[in-house]
Amino acid sequence: MGHCKTSYVCLPCRASYKQPYDSWRERRCPRCARVMIHAGSAFAPPPRRDKAAWRTLTLLLNAGVGFHKTCCGGPGYRPRELREARAWLARRRPTHSL
Repeated sequence: MGHCKTSYVCLPCRASYKQPYDSWRERRCPRCARVMIHAGSAFAPPPRRDKAAWRTLTLLLNAGVGFHKTCCGGPGYRPRELREARAWLARRRPTHSL
C-alpha cells in the first residue's frame, strides 16, 4: 500500500511538490534548500508567473490556512485576491474581550 501524498510549497521559488506526508520530517526545497510549508492534499498551485496569486497564497499559508481534504469534498472556500484574503482572515480571527 502506498503513502498518501500531500503538497509542500516553497514560497520564494513559487514551487509546489507532492510528497508523502511525515509530520516529524522537515521538507526542504530542491531548488533553494529552504524549509517548505505543508499546504495540504487539496492544494492546487497557481501558475508561477501569477505574482498576485502567490502573494495571496503567502498570506494564507503564513496565517496557518491549509488546503486539506475534508469529508465534504474539499477545503472549502479560499480567497483568490489579496484584498479578499485580508478581509477573510480578519473575519476568521476570534476576538477576545477582557
